[in-house]
Parts: sequence; C-alpha cells; structure tokens
Amino acid sequence: MLSPLRQTDHAPTATGPFGFTGPCLRHARDEEIFSEGDSADYIYQVISGSVRTCRLLRDGRRQIDEFHLAGDYFGIEAGDLHRVTAEAMADTTVRMVRRGALSDLAAQRADVARALFRLTAEGLQRSQDHVLMLGRKSARERVVGLLVDLAERTGAQSELDVPMSRQDMADYLGLTIETVSRTLTQLQSDGVIALPTTRHIVLRDRAALRRLGD
Repeated sequence: MLSPLRQTDHAPTATGPFGFTGPCLRHARDEEIFSEGDSADYIYQVISGSVRTCRLLRDGRRQIDEFHLAGDYFGIEAGDLHRVTAEAMADTTVRMVRRGALSDLAAQRADVARALFRLTAEGLQRSQDHVLMLGRKSARERVVGLLVDLAERTGAQSELDVPMSRQDMADYLGLTIETVSRTLTQLQSDGVIALPTTRHIVLRDRAALRRLGD
C-alpha cells in the first residue's frame, strides 16, 4: 500500500486546478514516490523538480515510461493499482489529490470531467508516440527527438538544462548509455549542439535538430 508520508517532508497544502486542494510533499533525489502494484489512491502533480515513471522487466532491465516535469500530472490509472514506479529525479515537490474525491468532483462539474479526459488522452498520445519511437526510429532520431521534446516542454530556446542522467535517457529511449553518449558527442561534432556539462546542452541549430528528429 502507498505510504505517502514515508521518508518525506511536508510542504504546505496547495490549491490545485478548479480550487481543489491537496497536500504537497517533498521527495529527495532518487526517492520513490510510489511503487508498481501500490494502490492508486492519489493523482499527483509535479510542483517543482522532475519525476520518472518506470517498470522493471523480467530480465532486470529498466524501461522508463515517461519523464514528468513541473506542472505535469502523473499516476492517473484506469485500474486500482499503479502499473509503474515513480521516482524523483531531483529534489522534487509533488501535490497529491485523492483520486476518489477528484472523481466525485468530476461527476458534479463538467469542466473537471473534461480536464480529466484531456489529461488521460494526452497521456495516451505520449505513450503511443513513445511506442512508435522505440519501434521505428534510429538511435540518432530517438536522442534528437528527446532533446526537441524537452526543449518544447520547458520553453528552452538556445540552452537546455536536462533533468535526467544519461542512463535515464538510455532507459527511456531503449538504447545503451554508450549509444546515447556517442550520439550526443556526434551531434556536438556536427555543430548542432554543444555540451558544456553533462546536464547542460546548448542548442546551436534547432531547425537542424528538428530535421534530424523527423
């Protein structure tokens, strides 16, 4: 069962969408927020920091399902249990909204019901895009596509702070960490990006990045 207070510090209760309030909890880097198989009693929103959701395959490999950034919702399930594990990628604050209460509110207010439908549809679309990427795109296209997606989601123009490690990127893209590092180095050699540090990327030519990712 989910233990939302375990190894966390309280942050103030905050008002979510439609005036709905929920407690905010702080999680340290790499701390688990919930586990695969836990009861899906809450829906979560990233207030600050970033979260990865992932599953462990039978052979012990990890497949990252999605990266969730500030403002994103996660933990929305069709069933009663979580299908993935959620972990903080940095010091992160998340808001928790009790699923049952939100469902009750949606039954009373059409705008809440529409918002929940939109969030569910957006999550499904991203999952479909992820499957297409894993099945049909080259390693270069996958890495470039992730950089473009992160830039669009964070509003980065010429400089991108990457919240995830190279291993996280590899486990999301279905590649080895060596392939991810080699691809980034090649993009730097081609003059498309610069790599001042591991987590900071200069986007020298966004138009070229888009073309490479298509």
